[in-house]
Amino acid sequence: MTEVIPPVTYGDSSAEANTSAAPFAITDRSYIPPQRYFNRTFFELENEKLWPHVWQMACRLEEIPNVGDYVEYWVASYSVIVVRSSPTEIKAYQNACRHRGTQLAQGCGSFRGAQIVCPFHAWRWNLDGSPSLPMYGSEGFEDRVMRPDDLRLVECRVGTWAGCVFINMDLNAPPLLEALHPVPDFLDPLLIADMRVDWWKAVRLKANWKLALEAFMEGWHVRGTHTQLTLGAGDDFRNPHDLQHSYENGHASLEKDPNSAAQGTVKSSLGLGGTADPEQTISYLRMVHEQLQTSVLAKDLHVAESLRTCPPEQFSKNFVKSMYAWNAGAGIKLPDPDPAVLGLWSSQWFIFPSFKIHPLFGNAITYRSRPDRDDPEYCYFEMWSLTLQPEGHDPGKPKFDGVFEFDDEAWPLIARQDFGNIERQQRGLHMPGLKSTRLARKWEDGIANSHIQLDRYLAR
Repeated sequence: MTEVIPPVTYGDSSAEANTSAAPFAITDRSYIPPQRYFNRTFFELENEKLWPHVWQMACRLEEIPNVGDYVEYWVASYSVIVVRSSPTEIKAYQNACRHRGTQLAQGCGSFRGAQIVCPFHAWRWNLDGSPSLPMYGSEGFEDRVMRPDDLRLVECRVGTWAGCVFINMDLNAPPLLEALHPVPDFLDPLLIADMRVDWWKAVRLKANWKLALEAFMEGWHVRGTHTQLTLGAGDDFRNPHDLQHSYENGHASLEKDPNSAAQGTVKSSLGLGGTADPEQTISYLRMVHEQLQTSVLAKDLHVAESLRTCPPEQFSKNFVKSMYAWNAGAGIKLPDPDPAVLGLWSSQWFIFPSFKIHPLFGNAITYRSRPDRDDPEYCYFEMWSLTLQPEGHDPGKPKFDGVFEFDDEAWPLIARQDFGNIERQQRGLHMPGLKSTRLARKWEDGIANSHIQLDRYLAR
């Protein structure tokens, strides 16, 4: 049977209609052409029109605490050096020597003597990007090709938010906070910027970079993928997050579940609605703690278990109260206990094109995906577990735990279940009878929004 894809249904937005210039364009929010995940021409267009022109999370601030510390951020065929150039300033440069294009730095480290040195011919630059004159062998060049301003490293735009450094290779791009608006207004009160790395791991997946992100952009896969989480934790797993952020018409939008019962507590999908059975909730939180190893940490489970005899109608209220008391005693400052702020616990936020934040309690999971191996069907995917620290405590530079296979037990069970689906989905997209994937407007519209935003870049 031939699958019929309806015509474009973009409403009143002329901006969306212009995206039809992109190949395999989104012409209906409910249908995604599978070629967007493996077609070489589409992939190369992303490399030309997306990655050099969009804000991207490049590293965490705690990775470069000292002057001279640097991190190489790479995506597809591009490489950028992010360096702390002074105690109060961070710079980013395209990772290419101004002589013959050699990459100046790889991985991470610290530039000795505050000098960026090319490993090929020993040309040097100061941390502010200016050439450290005279360049070695400069007498062999014509003066016209050795003008100091022309020898400066090619700079990128830099912005910081939520404890992270973002870069944009396009110097004409809008400022970071303007591009992110209004996301910081919602997430800043959750003290995301004060969180530090608990663990950090990566995986190379045989899947397109977008698929890896989309697996975490809806919650109703829980019943099919994480069946163990559905036992005794309520029936509605179609949308277990109160708030979902996506991009609509080039800007951030916030969609709140009108059926949410959360009033200053986390949503009932965590067993913490207005009335919550203590044993059922504790069992669920323990499972999340053991099988995700983030979001619900040992201290959070300890608080929940101390309320085992609490009446169901008082459990949610007492859990929040006890959570604040425990953290205060440990010297950890939690967000303002305003119901509007606590209502964002268990929310999920997608920062176009490749970064996700999911806060809960004083913790958060963050994800980043990017194309790998110059191949549209491989990606490099990272997860960070973050948590608030006691005031005055500096845990130092975060430790990268390593790159693990998708089924390695170094990953928690829930992540392994997700990774397996992602690779299977990539293989299935090649089937000749699959003319499109289809999205549930109610549960998966954030995925459609991300593709429409991508088309805006590709159609430029």
